[in-house]
Amino acid sequence: MKLAITSQRLYSLDALRGFDMFWIIGAEEIFHKMAEITNSPFWNSLSVQFIHPAWHGFAFYDLIFPLFLFLAGVATPYSVGKQLEKGVSRKSLLNRVIKRGLILFLLGVIYNNGLEIRPLEEIRFGSVLGRIGFAYMFANIIYLYTKQRGQIIWFCALLLGYWFLLMFNSTPGYPMGDMTMEGNFVSYLDTLIMPGKLYLDIHDPEGFVSTIPAIPTCLLGIFAGNLLKNGAVDKQKETAVRLIVIGIILIIVAQLWNLVFPINKNLWTSSFTLQCGGISMLLMAVFYYIIDILGHKKWAFFFKVIGMNSILIYMAGGFIDWAYTTSAFFKWLGQLAGDPFNAVVMVFCYIAVQWAFLYVLYKNKIFLRV
Repeated sequence: MKLAITSQRLYSLDALRGFDMFWIIGAEEIFHKMAEITNSPFWNSLSVQFIHPAWHGFAFYDLIFPLFLFLAGVATPYSVGKQLEKGVSRKSLLNRVIKRGLILFLLGVIYNNGLEIRPLEEIRFGSVLGRIGFAYMFANIIYLYTKQRGQIIWFCALLLGYWFLLMFNSTPGYPMGDMTMEGNFVSYLDTLIMPGKLYLDIHDPEGFVSTIPAIPTCLLGIFAGNLLKNGAVDKQKETAVRLIVIGIILIIVAQLWNLVFPINKNLWTSSFTLQCGGISMLLMAVFYYIIDILGHKKWAFFFKVIGMNSILIYMAGGFIDWAYTTSAFFKWLGQLAGDPFNAVVMVFCYIAVQWAFLYVLYKNKIFLRV
């Protein structure tokens, strides 16, 4: 892990990553607060989209995590692929990829449990960063040692294999193919192989086994990254259209698969992978078209500042009391706004404080790289 000065990057990639992290750093509270204040059908419907379904189902908020992993894949041809082109050995790149995956896993453990010594049984090892680390690591290993055809084969095999794993097994005492939290085979395997504690005792949404279908999420990003990187300069619009077409196809297949294999973020089902992958493709195409093809970059600067230090701002939430800082600087503004909209004003201030912190780092060219 190091602080480094970044080289030239795909602007839309950082902007979309920042857009993704924008919701993580607190923007979803705008909709929740407005729903509480107005109790209107409009704001209530938006608020619901920023709450994870209890089990089966899909909401916009479910996309945030997979989109970040997808974008990690998009970056691969620009990072690992570029190093390959420069003649760096696969063995050297393999070591870097494994190191990065393990560091992200370690950061995830720290994020979950803090910097304190605890008994093993009280430590939660499953984490968002851990899943990103392992999925990124395995997807990049596949990228290093296979051509695109091999990557597609791996993509299909992992999704189908995961489907079969769930459909033809279950927790002992439950019918084969049981998809409940108590009866599904994936959660049961996690209780057997994961050390420490699971998030919900019998289930962990970032469990080890459900990382299997997250690898194809990253592989989809790698596929998109290859299209963007290798597309001819005079055919950028065609590249954007290809991303849109692929995205639509993935969403259609996901909806069909959902009929027999429910979309479920908790289990990261194969249909969930395709659903999120399809939407991620569409978002990438839109951001790429507007920013990199049409050249409209100024509006995206706000998101780019966030996207350039995404892991840092995520980790900072575990060590910096942003609510305290926001109140210290902007409590007066909330008082001027008065009830009931002061709560919404303070959400904007909360985001502004974090963005200002990231902007200072951006201006000083300080970026956390793993």
